[in-house]
Amino acid sequence: MHYRTKGTCSSAIDLEIENGVITNCKFTGGCRGNTQGLEKMVIGQNAEAVMQRLRGIQCRAGTSCPDQLSHAIEEYLAQ
Repeated sequence: MHYRTKGTCSSAIDLEIENGVITNCKFTGGCRGNTQGLEKMVIGQNAEAVMQRLRGIQCRAGTSCPDQLSHAIEEYLAQ
């Protein structure tokens, strides 16, 4: 799934979830070290748990790359 972020330096997140587990996560743009670290930390993790942990983290404009990932996960799971 390709998710367009809102209010962050990153512009998109490519996300794949299989059997409730995040199998792929790739940010487009953003602070490269932070987004690479976040990508590596969430792969192999339970998507619902990641969504709950990251929801509400703020950086600017009332959101952040982790918060936007939580929204991407929510949208993915709603499909």
